[in-house]
Amino acid sequence: MNTRKLGPFTVSAMGLGCMNLSHAYGQPPSEQQGEKLLLAALDAGVTLFDTAALYGFGANESLVGRVMKPHRREFTLCSKGGMAGVTGDDGVVRRVIDGRPETIRRNCEDSLRRLQTDVIDLYYLHRWDKKVPIEDSVGAMSRLVEQGKVRTIGLSEVSAATLRKAHAVHPLTAVQTEYSLWTRNPEIAVLDACRELGIAFVAFSPLARGFLCDALQDVGTLDAKDIRRSMPRFEPGHYAENLKLLPRYKALAQEAGCSPAQLALAWLLHKRADIIPIPGTTRLEHLTDNLGAAQVQLDSTLVERLEAHINQRTVHGNRYSAQARAEVDTEEFE
Repeated sequence: MNTRKLGPFTVSAMGLGCMNLSHAYGQPPSEQQGEKLLLAALDAGVTLFDTAALYGFGANESLVGRVMKPHRREFTLCSKGGMAGVTGDDGVVRRVIDGRPETIRRNCEDSLRRLQTDVIDLYYLHRWDKKVPIEDSVGAMSRLVEQGKVRTIGLSEVSAATLRKAHAVHPLTAVQTEYSLWTRNPEIAVLDACRELGIAFVAFSPLARGFLCDALQDVGTLDAKDIRRSMPRFEPGHYAENLKLLPRYKALAQEAGCSPAQLALAWLLHKRADIIPIPGTTRLEHLTDNLGAAQVQLDSTLVERLEAHINQRTVHGNRYSAQARAEVDTEEFE
C-alpha cells in the first residue's frame, strides 16, 4: 500500500471508515464479521482506522477497541466527539450535537475507555456546534493534546472560514468532509484552505454512499433505518435520474481497466497527494476491490471526461436533508 502524510503520521493512502460495521446503513454485520473485516484491512496494509462516538452510539468504538487493541502500535487511530448518543428521560438514545468544552472532555474520556487505549492519534470535532464559538471547542481539544489524551486534532464538515478560525487557536492535522465525484463541495474553498495551511483532507463517503459502486438499483429495498432514506439524492424521483449516469460511468471504468468503485477512489487519489479517502464496507470482497484502487492509473483525458459526466450540475438532489444541511458548515454550490 502506498502511503500519505497525515500531519505527523505516515498512513496508508486509503484508510478504513469503520462506521458501516455498526451504524447507518440498516442492520449492521455481526461482531464476528466486523472483527474479520478490521483484521483483514490491517493485514492488507491499511494503517488508518476511523471511528466516532456516534457510530452505533459507542458500539463501533467498542468493536474497534476490542479487536485492534493487540495491534495498537501498527496503525493510526482516529475518532470524533462533539456529536454522540444521549439517553433522554424516556430512555431513548438520540443523536445530540454538543461542542461545549465540558462535553468534549467527557466524550474523549468515554472514547478512550471504549477504544481501550491511552491516546487517540487524531481526534475530530464531529460537527461544529453553532451555539458554541469554534474557538471554545477547539480550545478544549487543544487541552486534550496538552494532557496527552490525543496527539492531534481535526474538524469535520466545516467551511474554509471556520477552518481558519480553528487553526489559529491550535494547529489542525486534518479536515474530514464528504467528497466524491457526486459531492464536490470541498472544491469551492476547503481544499484550497487545506493546502494553504498544510492540513490533510480526509474524504468520507468517497463511493457516494454506494452509488458509485453500482451497488443499489432499487432504493425501495433500503432498510427502514438506512440513513440514505432521508437523503434527497436517494428519493425515488431523484435517484431514477441519477441512475442514468451509471452506464457511461461504468463504461469509463471499463476503459480504465478497473471496477466502478476503484474508479471513484482512483479519481480521489489522483486529485491531490494530501487527500486520503476512507471508504467503508462490511464485505471482505469489497474491501479487496477498494484497496485495488491504489494501483489504478488514470490519464488526464479520462479524468476530464469523468468529471464532466458526474458533478454538481449533473447529479439530482441535495446530499443532505434540510435539517442535516443546517447542522453542517460546509460551503454549497448555488
